[in-house]
Amino acid sequence: MSIDPLRHVCEDPLERKWTWISLILASVMGGVLGFYALASNLHPPSNVETIDSSRLHLSEEFAEDKLGVKTNPDGSLTITMVAARYGFYPPRIEVPVDTPVTLRMASADVLHGVHVPGTNMTTMIVPGYISEVTTTFTRTGEFSLLCNEYCGLGHDQMWSRLSVVEKPGGGG
Repeated sequence: MSIDPLRHVCEDPLERKWTWISLILASVMGGVLGFYALASNLHPPSNVETIDSSRLHLSEEFAEDKLGVKTNPDGSLTITMVAARYGFYPPRIEVPVDTPVTLRMASADVLHGVHVPGTNMTTMIVPGYISEVTTTFTRTGEFSLLCNEYCGLGHDQMWSRLSVVEKPGGGG
């Protein structure tokens, strides 16, 4: 007696063969992705912070005068930004090369995304939540922060400028 769960679904032997091949390929791909995620220490975000988007400008962290780059005691940077139709605030950011940078972003209105072309920095900014991503920019230059989630008619004009500069004292 053969064990074939597809016996009643696929009567044609060729169809059954290709169904098994498809299932095996899907399992192998799932295994490869799972292995890659474990080997690279990738996991879904677990730091879920909520915020009232309608009162964002009144919050301690995301008030207009608190936005921008702050240096942490360990030398890393934290950048606090707000995404709103149709811009990222502050509109210009400067960070030193090869320095750990944590971006903390919140949306004042709708779903936005932020992407820095030519780097590994991209994330979604969901209204009501604080998005946090940590990266290190490894080369100097001028980069655009682009919105990669359609947010309305002015979406194509939504961008900001990121300058990655040499470290002070020529240490970069």
